[in-house]
Amino acid sequence: MSVYERLEALRISLPQAEPPVAAFVPVVRAGNLLFVSGHIAKKDGKPWAGKLGENLVTAQGKEAARGIAIELLATLHAALGDLNKITRIVKLLVLVNSVPTFTEQHLVANGASELLVEIFGDKGAHARSAFGVAQIPLGACVEIELVAEVG
Repeated sequence: MSVYERLEALRISLPQAEPPVAAFVPVVRAGNLLFVSGHIAKKDGKPWAGKLGENLVTAQGKEAARGIAIELLATLHAALGDLNKITRIVKLLVLVNSVPTFTEQHLVANGASELLVEIFGDKGAHARSAFGVAQIPLGACVEIELVAEVG
């Protein structure tokens, strides 16, 4: 089953990739690796602001991370023209805007990780880091960057 067939089965349509709002590019290719710049969580088209452990719970963070994974795929699709060219999701870096006592960053990150495995199968299993941070641009609750390998 192709990546697009899996997306359709999951009732996911990719949004239009958005241009960056600062001085960086969305994707850099180095050899067979694509480094995708961090994407922040959005809700209703606006930054999903909040802090885990203060005014957001783990389930909301996980939902935010899942949404970011979809946006990351849209950016990859815009860069490659075909997500089936991806041979591996290599790594995710997940930043969670959280209070110092919040310790479930890894569970928030699962929102993105689980979706990537659903879509890419074994090629979606990846290395990952998840950190709690004091703040993310625009007050967003989660930011994720991704590294993918292409054939």
